Amino acid sequence: MESGTIKKTKIQMLYEACRVIFSQKELPTFKEIHWLKDFLGTFEAIDFGIDEHGLCGSPSSTPKSDKGLICGQGISQITYIHVYECEQFSIGVFCFPAGGMLPLHDHPGMTVFSKLLYGSCYVKAYDWVKVESSTGFPTFGLGGKVLDGLMSVPCETSVLFPKSGGNIHAFTALTPCAILDVLTPPYSEELGRPSTYFMEFPIPSLPGYTILEERDLPDDLVVEGAPYLGPPIEADDDDNDHC
Repeated sequence: MESGTIKKTKIQMLYEACRVIFSQKELPTFKEIHWLKDFLGTFEAIDFGIDEHGLCGSPSSTPKSDKGLICGQGISQITYIHVYECEQFSIGVFCFPAGGMLPLHDHPGMTVFSKLLYGSCYVKAYDWVKVESSTGFPTFGLGGKVLDGLMSVPCETSVLFPKSGGNIHAFTALTPCAILDVLTPPYSEELGRPSTYFMEFPIPSLPGYTILEERDLPDDLVVEGAPYLGPPIEADDDDNDHC
């Protein structure tokens, strides 16, 4: 029996799996995507340093419990916990207070894995049926509804693709909740992958379809940053890490 062997954390295993799957020249296979989807389904808030039941005496945007964890119940506005990012993928967690809303937004050219870690939220998602986009003009077009309903734990990890699965989606927290996001590749203004927000105009004569029109970043949307308090990730030296 070897001495000094350290068991890998689930976070380390997630990082290594993403690095293998998303750093190869070929697109991920269906088998690889299905495996990662199932693996993400095993994660809990505590794996990311979040105490979902934690009650803090003074609620704030990034409250900490006596255990040195982030208090899920103490979050007062949408908070993003940045776990890891490189050129190929990013890992992070969105924590929502009850009533917190992330408006309709897209993921251009990206595949996104989303896992609800705790709580309940209302999800609405669309894919483009026909889209008009040109430099200097707002993007608009016809969107087809993919999802419109309640999501509560326990539930499966969802996967959306560049052109299917609900690439344009919105979340509204019905209770305090947290959503783990793995994006590949990550958002990048420089590389033509900005986050674009949309307004929707339902078509009464075409149930399930809506006109989507690009909008400015909502003035009332505030997303706070919070430190990642989970197990550290040992990244490879040759990673282009932006942590």
